[in-house]
Amino acid sequence: MAKRYGAIEAGGTKFVCAVSDGNLNVLKRVKIPTTVPAETMSEVFKFFEENPCDAIGIGSFGPIDVNRNSDTYGYITTTPKEGWANYDFLGEMKKRFDVPYAWTTDVNVAAYGELKRGAAKGLDSCVYLTVGTGVGGGGVVNGKLLEGFGHPEMGHMIMRRHPDDKYEGHCPYHKDCLEGLTAGPAVEARHHGVKAYEIPKDDHDWEIEAYYLAQACMDLTVVLSPEMIIFGGGVSKQEQLFPMMRESFKKQMNGYLKTPDLDKYIVHCALGDDAGITGCLLLAQEEDEKASK
Repeated sequence: MAKRYGAIEAGGTKFVCAVSDGNLNVLKRVKIPTTVPAETMSEVFKFFEENPCDAIGIGSFGPIDVNRNSDTYGYITTTPKEGWANYDFLGEMKKRFDVPYAWTTDVNVAAYGELKRGAAKGLDSCVYLTVGTGVGGGGVVNGKLLEGFGHPEMGHMIMRRHPDDKYEGHCPYHKDCLEGLTAGPAVEARHHGVKAYEIPKDDHDWEIEAYYLAQACMDLTVVLSPEMIIFGGGVSKQEQLFPMMRESFKKQMNGYLKTPDLDKYIVHCALGDDAGITGCLLLAQEEDEKASK
């Protein structure tokens, strides 16, 4: 029988489910609105009932429990998204489909997709930061997903404030963390509700945004020393940010550490919206191969 692999990229706004052939060519893909588990998951279950798979890779919004020794392994945990807190995502899938699973964060699967088939192809490590409605980060180090007791929450690194920035930050937990200062809602709040894509590209607020994103790159560089830092998400589509980020990174690092050429170190994602699904399918294939040994 020809192999089939499944992917679930579970986002806070929408789920993307896909099935591929054994070479990871996508055969079918659907988008499902993220409402409440009873509604969203019934559509997910229906998709995989109609498209049976040999293994499934799941990358979910979080926080989630990735600790295999935990009683709540496979759960979405403390999310503020209504109905999803303490939801046994992996357990509900396993009840219905007896196949091997990969289970990690949505940003980890995107990092893995970019490492294997995207901007970081041929490298052993990368960090992926998505800057959109929220900010999240995933990483791959020595070819392995970055996980420990839990998973990274890179969007909640506390930032040193830009001297021109009077905005207090919108994160309900930390105010002026990376997410609180750089996510779409923060960009728009600084501009009194103007949508990010309507803000002029030469506006000073983009320099403030670039300063914080560069600071995050510096923090990640001194902690993880990745071979590449990749940006995705809606805010990252503002191309003028990249030269500003690289220049700000250079100033903030102040010659302390050597890095790859900044044009090849701080980059936009190559796979676009396919990064997460690609990572899920790659991880599903690996789980299937492990189970077959």
